[in-house]
Amino acid sequence: MDTTDKGFRRESDLLGEVNVPEEALYGVQTLRGIENFEISKFHLCDYPAFIYGLAITKLGAATANREMNLITGEQFNAIKQACEEILDGKHHDQFPVDMIQGGAGTSVNMNANEVIANRALEIMGHKRGEYKYCSPHDVVNCSQSTNDAYPTAIHIGMYLSHMRLIKHYKVLIEAFKKKAHEFKDILKMGRTQLEDAVPMTLGQTFNGFASILEDEIRHLDEAAEDFLTVNMGATAIGTGICAEPGYAEKCVKALRKITGWNIKLADDLVGATSDTSSMVGYASAMKRVATKVVKICNDLRLLASGPRCGFGEINLPARQPGSSIMPGKVNPVIPEVMTQICYKVIGNELCVTLASEASQMELNAMEPITAQCDFESVDILINGFETLRTKCIEGITANKERCEQYVRNSIGVVTALNPVIGYKNSTKIAKEAMETGKSVYDLVLEHDILDKKDLDKILSPENMIKPVKLDIKPKREL
Repeated sequence: MDTTDKGFRRESDLLGEVNVPEEALYGVQTLRGIENFEISKFHLCDYPAFIYGLAITKLGAATANREMNLITGEQFNAIKQACEEILDGKHHDQFPVDMIQGGAGTSVNMNANEVIANRALEIMGHKRGEYKYCSPHDVVNCSQSTNDAYPTAIHIGMYLSHMRLIKHYKVLIEAFKKKAHEFKDILKMGRTQLEDAVPMTLGQTFNGFASILEDEIRHLDEAAEDFLTVNMGATAIGTGICAEPGYAEKCVKALRKITGWNIKLADDLVGATSDTSSMVGYASAMKRVATKVVKICNDLRLLASGPRCGFGEINLPARQPGSSIMPGKVNPVIPEVMTQICYKVIGNELCVTLASEASQMELNAMEPITAQCDFESVDILINGFETLRTKCIEGITANKERCEQYVRNSIGVVTALNPVIGYKNSTKIAKEAMETGKSVYDLVLEHDILDKKDLDKILSPENMIKPVKLDIKPKREL
């Protein structure tokens, strides 16, 4: 190998020769990508799930190529070891290309090809860059194109990410369920349109949070299922040029064995090669989750508002001083940051949708931004779920007396009297309560509409928080 500068090795491509750092496992085309795309702070090395997807994809391709005698046994064994090292978390710093790039992912694909090839060369006893023994193009990328290897790696990486997301999501849901059980006997006022409604328990509020989140597990799973359909063997545009008959099926079989997942080959590789709707589907599923989490965080902030001049029904854990000028102020910083995370996820969904819509003819050149957005959304949601659970939900306490005080003083409890004394009487009682400041309870007794025993039965907590049949008649009408 011709070395012109100490610490560098010479590599060449279509555009000429360049110096590649000697310690780098990547090569000339990765270096081109680094130089061309100084765009963001989102780099491939920051998304380990994507790197795992690349390693699994390349190992699956190598397995099929070896079975078809397209690469040697020595090359396959070295590639296999290199891929397994990457799956063990090694060499991830050798994936420095920007996630946002032109070229429909070519820089990412070649980054993987070069790292695997150079590590395989070392395993085989050769120097980095001695590609005549194991070429990034002819061996590691054998029977492939960026246009099938790159989206397949994204799909595999996103399915890995989905499994991580669901794990953390379920733990968050369980935290809400535990609070629901803890607060099951605390009566409070429900509210509609921020106005007093009817009584409920604080436990029912938190169980509602858990249930609406739990409903989304099915949607996330269904969206993730689309990632298990891949277009390996499509090569450039879906026609399979440069791949031998049977390669696609062998490659997908190898991917199934490596992952243990039910990975399937797309029915139409031409259509699949330009289709990024699976990215849109999962982004939309995350958006559904985000919209619900925002609702919950808004409710937590309202329920904890105060401490003296707000609802004050619950206490959120104090995490930091809330003001540089107002002593003693503590803000709901955890629900606030979770809400902002959700806004980012919602924005990412729009970006993924626009990028998917931009597909033209036989390829979608905008796929890199869909990958960045979806991987980022998963990562920040996971971090947000953990932060919300450990720094907020698990430490919430209830102000039982405040909750009960609101119920006692609320005009909304008159709704519970509707089935017994009728809407007309209930309306008159409610109006008088608003005008005089007297309680509904006292007015019903004052006007001798019901006996105290019957009134207590109707307004007992257990009869106001679920459907009941009461055989009680009013003594008179107003």
